[in-house]
Amino acid sequence: MEKLIFVYNADSGKLNSIIGAFQKIVDPNSYNCSLCKLTYGAFDEKKQWRHFRENADLDMEFLHKDEFLKSYASKFGHKFDFPIILAQNQKGLEVLVSTSELKGITEVEELISKIKERT
Repeated sequence: MEKLIFVYNADSGKLNSIIGAFQKIVDPNSYNCSLCKLTYGAFDEKKQWRHFRENADLDMEFLHKDEFLKSYASKFGHKFDFPIILAQNQKGLEVLVSTSELKGITEVEELISKIKERT
């Protein structure tokens, strides 16, 4: 495996970040990025996630969906639902943790465990 690609179900940019933070605070159930909810609080990256990310012996790339579509979709021709965690290898992109799986994960520890067991 060359690297893991984490794709958030949100677009890039400061305004989108502010809107997302506001939505997480005011109506967290309406926020539609389960990967964002697992790895970030309203404003900052969760400590346990940051520790895992900084200490894992994995090459990781983090993208918003607009950035992913611009950089990868045309190269690989895949259509994915977001959020998603992909593994890039010699064959292309493979799903490591699907959108539906991410929706079922409620704690960052469970996400970390799933990533460790599949890499």
